Amino acid sequence: MSEQTKRWWQAAGIRALKTMAQTAVATIGAAAVLSQVCWPVVASAAVLAGILSLLTSVAGLPEVEQEETEGRR
Repeated sequence: MSEQTKRWWQAAGIRALKTMAQTAVATIGAAAVLSQVCWPVVASAAVLAGILSLLTSVAGLPEVEQEETEGRR
């Protein structure tokens, strides 16, 4: 695996994890009390958000592209 590919997977993974955490917090926050949280819904929404984040990252990641541009100078 090339160094560029490793950087892409690392950056995309970090973005996906952040997106999943944000989605989980938003989904949990929709319940009035913690005992009313539907955990399967939280988990499925978070996983879906992570997958969508990875797919969106295919279009490009500014942090990886910036590293590449700086490396060419």
